[in-house]
Amino acid sequence: VNYGWLIRYLHANGASMIFICLFIHVGRGIYYGSYTLSETWNIGIILFLTTMATAFVGYVLPWGQMSFWGATVITNLLSAIPYIGSTLVEWIWGGFSVDKATLTRFFAFHFILPFIITAL
Repeated sequence: VNYGWLIRYLHANGASMIFICLFIHVGRGIYYGSYTLSETWNIGIILFLTTMATAFVGYVLPWGQMSFWGATVITNLLSAIPYIGSTLVEWIWGGFSVDKATLTRFFAFHFILPFIITAL
């Protein structure tokens, strides 16, 4: 793809800028005591966590060593959830280890989650 490097660069740095704006926004909310409006604050936290999930699955997509081990470690943290943890990890992986099926699922999540964020 002609100028694909530029698109990837803008996408990665645009995501970093969004997170800088999000951190400033959350900091402002804490400073002004916006957490007292619990419904608004909780929706904001859900949006923030969903945005972080989108960034994480996007981080895995280049499929380098850091991406592979990041996916392995972070998804294994979900196995600490009682009763459903190991089943949830196997579902996210698409098997018994991080593999090509995981990459396909993460690409789908990276595409779908921004639409979910927009809907919220």
